[in-house]
Amino acid sequence: MDTQKIKARRKKLLIKVIVRLVTGIPILGALFFLTAGTFSYWEAWAYLAALFILMILVMVYFLKNDPELLERRMKMKEKEKKQKLIIKLSSLYFLASYLLPGLDKRYGWSSPPTLVVILALLFVVTGYAFFILVLKENSYASRVIEVEQQQTVITTGPYALVRHPMYSAIVIMYLFSPLALGSYWAMIPSIFLPVILIARILNEEEVLLRDLNGYQEYIEKVKFRLIPGIW
Repeated sequence: MDTQKIKARRKKLLIKVIVRLVTGIPILGALFFLTAGTFSYWEAWAYLAALFILMILVMVYFLKNDPELLERRMKMKEKEKKQKLIIKLSSLYFLASYLLPGLDKRYGWSSPPTLVVILALLFVVTGYAFFILVLKENSYASRVIEVEQQQTVITTGPYALVRHPMYSAIVIMYLFSPLALGSYWAMIPSIFLPVILIARILNEEEVLLRDLNGYQEYIEKVKFRLIPGIW
């Protein structure tokens, strides 16, 4: 691919990433502040600021070092029928998880101590940092379940510990998000997160065993899918 085509492709990718960023954060903020009925919601401001900063760093780093990964992360349409159903169910979980904190704030159902909120936000940031580490290790970490023709099995870094470290990072991020947003009640939907992730992982492994050479050998070497020593 010549230089002009590469530049045009990266420019198009940059625009797509920026659009996703400048629409995603405001939408998330709207969920928080509209349900809370106020902008005086410091937990939501802190959460959004942390996510915005981390997303900017991810965008800048991977646009420079691995634009192909960003292109894969921009994909949204699942090809597998089971995954389409799982995504629909997971969207209900995420909607509930992000609507309840604002309602909790509005009606004063619960009020975690400031220290608890700050510690929870640190866990969210830690989960996101681990998520970034996974992306650096695996350039084929697409948002959708698919196997590309030249794709190989990744066995290094976090993949030496568990087969799906990205989901391990997601567990940390989303289990602590309700507390980071100042709500105990918003933790209730989290009981469904393991069910959603297990369903997604099991189907994903069916696809990988079917389409990715060497994945069977990898399964035999790395026994645990999500949490070392447990599952």
